[in-house]
Amino acid sequence: MSDGVQRSAVLQDHAVFQAGSHDFQSDIEMLAASELVGTILETVMLATNMRFAAVARVTADRWVACRTVDEVNFGLVAGDEIEIQSTFCQSVRQTTEKVVFNDVATDEIYRNHPIALKFGIASYASIPILRSDGAFFGTLCAIDTVPRNIKHPRAVAMLEMFADLIGRSLETEERLEAHEELVEHERKLTRIQEEFVAVLGHDLRNPVAAFDAGLRQLGHEPLSDRGNTLISLMRSSVRRMNDLIENIMLHAKSRLGGGIRVSAEPDAPLAEAITGVVEEIRAATPEQEIRLDLAFGQPVSCDAARVAQAVSNLLSNAARHSLPDTPLEVRGAIENNVIHIAVSNHGEEVPEEVRDRLFKPFERGTDERSEGLGLGLHIAASIATAHGGRIAVDCTGGVTSFTLSLPVLPPEA
Repeated sequence: MSDGVQRSAVLQDHAVFQAGSHDFQSDIEMLAASELVGTILETVMLATNMRFAAVARVTADRWVACRTVDEVNFGLVAGDEIEIQSTFCQSVRQTTEKVVFNDVATDEIYRNHPIALKFGIASYASIPILRSDGAFFGTLCAIDTVPRNIKHPRAVAMLEMFADLIGRSLETEERLEAHEELVEHERKLTRIQEEFVAVLGHDLRNPVAAFDAGLRQLGHEPLSDRGNTLISLMRSSVRRMNDLIENIMLHAKSRLGGGIRVSAEPDAPLAEAITGVVEEIRAATPEQEIRLDLAFGQPVSCDAARVAQAVSNLLSNAARHSLPDTPLEVRGAIENNVIHIAVSNHGEEVPEEVRDRLFKPFERGTDERSEGLGLGLHIAASIATAHGGRIAVDCTGGVTSFTLSLPVLPPEA
């Protein structure tokens, strides 16, 4: 097989590009999709009266059309390739000097040039496209089969400006593409992490539940005072572990499923659910005084279990930041068809600049030594949002109150 036949055998075309397997697929896609390059080619033809304009990717042995506007019917479209020896662009690549002539029949350098004769080219311009680091990318070409005044200084200056603009835009597009790929990679990695956390939280439930059951059984056995103290401390730790697992699971589910969902019951046992949470915390932390005052006074429609979880998170947060020997307070009432549940503690005031980010995931206020993942307040706020409500923070007279305000939902909201 001759060298010419071998070269022809590896030439690619538009069909290969459409199939997505072109050797220069990414370059062609980038330029073919660029509105800037399309506008440049149309402007070149309008300003010079040339009837073919293209951006070509040129290497030592390849010439590939990446974007064309063809009114001469050369038949070259994105992905089409011709032998590099059949183009003037080979010398442009080798010298990084432009090739320009108005009429090949009278031009002193290119008169009777075989490439021009082969393709019937009368006027021609090929301008090198360089990256900002000087690396050669390809050429901006303008061609016609009749003489045109393409060597006019203004036309040449315009072509050079456009070639420089394309070269700069290449790196902008490539950086953008690289950034988008990085973002997509981070998104996939985040999802994998969230799925792992969800599975981890799920798998931790059983051993923690077994541990809790064992502690309950031990609580019925005769124990020394020290044993009872240790059981109380261990139950407090188990409750904390359960809270962490619930928050992790709910956060992962909300991220993977598009948010926390609530299911309102027409006559939800809200008071009972909140009372149950408070009793659990009292049992686990008998040294902590918790005052409970619920006066809803009417049936409410809400997701009682989720609201109780939000109250549990607020109460755990209040306990961590409460001054020693001061009580925690949980108050609940309904006013103007809105449920208000306030959890208060005596302690340091939350700074104004911290309040806006308290409800973001993995934020832990001003005390970086605080235990927990920083999910409790975020979960509580997410539950409020899912109910169409919100959480407000107020610090007055040494008392910090987190107030959960929820509209009374219709059934099945």
